[in-house]
Amino acid sequence: MVSDDCEYDNVPIGKAFGPQGIRDTLAGFFTMCDHLDWEIVRQSASGDMNNAIILNERIDRFVIKGTTHELLVAGVFEIHDGRITLWRDYFDQAALMTALSASS
Repeated sequence: MVSDDCEYDNVPIGKAFGPQGIRDTLAGFFTMCDHLDWEIVRQSASGDMNNAIILNERIDRFVIKGTTHELLVAGVFEIHDGRITLWRDYFDQAALMTALSASS
């Protein structure tokens, strides 16, 4: 669903580009988790499935070593020609680091 040059920006952490860059960025986090869930709390969109901007507020829940953690995230997605060209997530890096260190 992402373009070959998609920009994935984990705002407090950094950017990755393209499908493989996104996979590489997320793989380290995903392998630490026993379970992941994303609850979309609110979402707004303009455009259509070919060209759109989507804003969402969500709760990312993840389980590491049996402990559930929640991270509040605001996401921005830009879609051009039916593919995601920009995926940007805003969250509190300190909250994520606290959750990760509690699971160490």
